[in-house]
Amino acid sequence: MPSLEMSGNADLASSVLSPVTLFLHADMVGRLVMILLLCASIGSWALIFGQFFRSSAANRASRNFEKAYSKAESMGELERFYDRYFGSNDPSARIFLAGMQTAKSAGKVIDHEGERDRLSLSLEDAVAAAVEDMSSPLSSLATIGSVSPFVGLFGTVWGIMHSFSQIAAGGNTAMAIVGPGIAEALFSTALGLFAAIPASIAYNRMSHTIGRFESRLTRFSDRIYITLSRAMDARH
Repeated sequence: MPSLEMSGNADLASSVLSPVTLFLHADMVGRLVMILLLCASIGSWALIFGQFFRSSAANRASRNFEKAYSKAESMGELERFYDRYFGSNDPSARIFLAGMQTAKSAGKVIDHEGERDRLSLSLEDAVAAAVEDMSSPLSSLATIGSVSPFVGLFGTVWGIMHSFSQIAAGGNTAMAIVGPGIAEALFSTALGLFAAIPASIAYNRMSHTIGRFESRLTRFSDRIYITLSRAMDARH
């Protein structure tokens, strides 16, 4: 009999502490906090997986483009390369296209130094645009990682206040009465951490990956600058 009673109490405790039960027993404010944190967690994971596939595709496309670019030796080959990749959205291709457009528009201008400055600025702008486009999810992840713990803390404080108000109204301090309310409050903290921890880790990792990607694009833009500046000098 004691073992059956203990088993029944354990089953009751597990059912009371289940996430669904904690959500259903919470008040409207507590439910709203839980829903917001759950949506933040789902959104952060969607951003993480989306950025992973996007970053992998961008790196793969850039590697392929740079390999093809290394085979172009003359300005005529670069012209054909330009026509082939015109309108491409690959990061390295966009940098090359920006540089080629500047070089093609230079014409027969005698101001070599001014041409080089315009070429350098166009390449820098193309690199910055590619990095900015790749970094777009980071602000959302940073917001989720920094705000979610405080939203969870708010839910915890609200849940504890709600439990204390029930104690004051009923005058019963038994754990069976106040336990579910405390569990609901702590569940909000757990949801906040569940949303914030992956977002913060992903933000740091993505920042490092994007920094390496920017360095790679910068090195490639330097190669383009050297090639096109020599071609423009040879044209005069």
